Amino acid sequence: MIHNSIIDTIGNTPLVRLNRVTNDLKLTVAAKVEYLNPGQSVKDRIALKMILDAEEKGLIKPGGTIIEGTSGNTGMGLALVAAVRGYRCVFTTTDKQSQEKIDLLRALGARVEVCPTNVEPDDPRSYYSVAKRLSEEIPNSYYPNQYDNLSNTKAHYETTGPEIWEQTEGKITHYVAGMGTGGTVSGAAKYLKEKNPDIKVIGVDTVGSVYKKYFETGEFDKSEIKPYLTEGIGEDIIPKNVDFDLIDAIVQVGDKDAFQMTRALAKQEGLFIGGSCGSAAYGALKYARENHLTKNDLMVVILPDSGTRYVSKIYNDEWMKQHGFLDE
Repeated sequence: MIHNSIIDTIGNTPLVRLNRVTNDLKLTVAAKVEYLNPGQSVKDRIALKMILDAEEKGLIKPGGTIIEGTSGNTGMGLALVAAVRGYRCVFTTTDKQSQEKIDLLRALGARVEVCPTNVEPDDPRSYYSVAKRLSEEIPNSYYPNQYDNLSNTKAHYETTGPEIWEQTEGKITHYVAGMGTGGTVSGAAKYLKEKNPDIKVIGVDTVGSVYKKYFETGEFDKSEIKPYLTEGIGEDIIPKNVDFDLIDAIVQVGDKDAFQMTRALAKQEGLFIGGSCGSAAYGALKYARENHLTKNDLMVVILPDSGTRYVSKIYNDEWMKQHGFLDE
């Protein structure tokens, strides 16, 4: 079979059983390995869906410019779609993202604007605000806004959820995903709960984000917002793509536990993944232990992206030591 273009290879990623990091547990834990998408992340799915939907609605015209705020992975997906469909790209990102991500976006022809991380979302310097401003200044441009664009959730409802259901032959009991924009957790959860309302959905948040407290109390507490180094999950806003009604529990994971698990999955399972994957896996196993899951349980955890984005950080011993993440 010959695909028409690289974007036709998005999706249908494999489920892989975790063996060594789960050897104290009775349940089956299967990882959905999203770095096997062509842009090496789960975000390829939403990039394609957002652009196809925008084309259908006439929101972007031939030769137009896609403008988006991204922690890197959505930008990669959008850059692939743009290359195939003839658009230009301008991306805003934060200064905590790895240099690899910025270099990769530029390699695909995108213009990248790096903005400060530690400013309020509505600050004119924030990467949200800069993306919005550029979309107003650049003619024939389209700002997908992955946070509030419901094509994000729809992509996972139409692809990720059905794939998991079919790959587990409907035996899945627990679905675990990191929470960034909220599309991955909410979209697949909606599909899976329609198939079986008893499936438990666990969101994984990072320490320094507002999600866990908001979920448990309904309060948006700004004092929860603190700097953290895990990329791609956690928020200082509540995006429209998060549907808390579909989530049964949220587990919060700190940077050190996330990054040590990331390295363990590479060394013990051969899964060369990014930091938010380590968060998701650590959160999944923590939930499984605390809730005494049994051999009758089948948990699927999303591994969103590739370790190629983090060679200078999580896989660099000096960087890990500088931040106190490597135990002697």
